[in-house]
Amino acid sequence: MIDEAAAAHPVVIAMRQESTSWLSAAYIVLNELTVEVLPDRVVHACRFLRRMHQFERVSTITAVDRYPAEPRFELVYHLHSLAHNQRIRVKTRVGGESPSLESVTSVWAGANWYEREVFDLFGIEFKNHPDLTRILMPEDWQGHPLRKDFPIHGHRYDYMEPEGGSAQ
Repeated sequence: MIDEAAAAHPVVIAMRQESTSWLSAAYIVLNELTVEVLPDRVVHACRFLRRMHQFERVSTITAVDRYPAEPRFELVYHLHSLAHNQRIRVKTRVGGESPSLESVTSVWAGANWYEREVFDLFGIEFKNHPDLTRILMPEDWQGHPLRKDFPIHGHRYDYMEPEGGSAQ
């Protein structure tokens, strides 16, 4: 659904003229435009916003776990146009069973670490990412701590001394 205020926004008008299949919703909250795009169109929409509207900076990428709802994960891209001092929020949703979508590192190289953080904490895979490895948690960590089904107190560990030696 595209509300009236968003429908009159120049970015929404341009996106609708470029492709009618991108937008699933658009709305303005606290004077900031949010557009929701289909997951298979995220890279195209982001490339269009960078090229045509000078959103040259991705200031963050994060996710929200909507468990038990499906699609489970909502990805949120915060973009900034320095030339126009304007911000936009781009959202998309992916299912909880093997969540994945295309990486936007081809649009903004700076998305690299943000996507790695989302992968590490939520387990969302980014296809064609140059180095999709953990960034915050240890490499041998099991699970993704910001998922709602992750144990609240984490995994239990046994800190007892091993037989025949002291704990290190």
